[in-house]
Amino acid sequence: MENSPLSWFGFTAFVIGLLLVDLLVLNRKAHEVKLREALGWSAFWVALSLGFNLLVYRTMGHQAGLQWLTGYLVEKALSVDNLFVFLLIFNYFKVPAQYQHRILFWGVLGALILRAVFILAGAALLARFHFLMYLLGAFLVYTGIRMGFSGGDGPEIDPANNPIVRFLNRRLPITRSIESGAFFVKKDGLRFATPLLVVLVMVETTDVVFAADSIPAILAITRDTFIVFSSNVFALLGLRAMYFALASLMRLFHYLHYGLALILAFIGSKILLEQVLPMSMPLSLGIVGALLLLSVVASLLWPKKEGV
Repeated sequence: MENSPLSWFGFTAFVIGLLLVDLLVLNRKAHEVKLREALGWSAFWVALSLGFNLLVYRTMGHQAGLQWLTGYLVEKALSVDNLFVFLLIFNYFKVPAQYQHRILFWGVLGALILRAVFILAGAALLARFHFLMYLLGAFLVYTGIRMGFSGGDGPEIDPANNPIVRFLNRRLPITRSIESGAFFVKKDGLRFATPLLVVLVMVETTDVVFAADSIPAILAITRDTFIVFSSNVFALLGLRAMYFALASLMRLFHYLHYGLALILAFIGSKILLEQVLPMSMPLSLGIVGALLLLSVVASLLWPKKEGV
């Protein structure tokens, strides 16, 4: 396996096959995903991701394997903020639990396409204009500091005043009720959008915002587009199961936000100091893993007080 057209074709076909089995076989009927099912699927996606990581390690080498694992961990950790936003959006629009999986499925599919474009464009720019790496490093340090001082509140999302939602309300006739899980319905010969389409667009647009942090962070680890994209894909594929598994538990890890801020600042600093203080990939991976572990352990040892 290498960064070649054949590898891209084979990996894309593999991912499309997984998505088709998910949509047409495993989740053909809308249903509420219970905790036990979500935990089972979370374990499956993690095991599949680590299996692919082993394949990268054996076919592309030790360094590529470590880069893939680091990128996967960073993307997986940063996606926790996505879960908070998904929860907020679903609660605001009162999306029934049985339809949430379908929205997340199409949302992830759209996110994969958009991120592929971002990754290829970003890697091409970095390859042509090397000085952009230092701007990227400064951006990641700034993002980490901003995230750290935000107090762990996450991004501010106001669905009612979201410009995308307001645009859809002006341009499309939208029903007031959710119609059997459909994105469009016909009434009196006219086609109407349903609130589920608005929710889907919200999920897609907020993912673009999160990609502005996560993709630069992984491009800072490696500029191999296949490693960046495939690690992104596996992190996103497991995001739906992770959402249902952690929807009631996410607030437990209230210090994770600060761990993520330190990771972004660390990766940015590593770029800026690369010529003065070079760092091996195993050491980088160890620091990223340690920051994640410490933030989770701190959250469990010092739980957030009610009403704080």
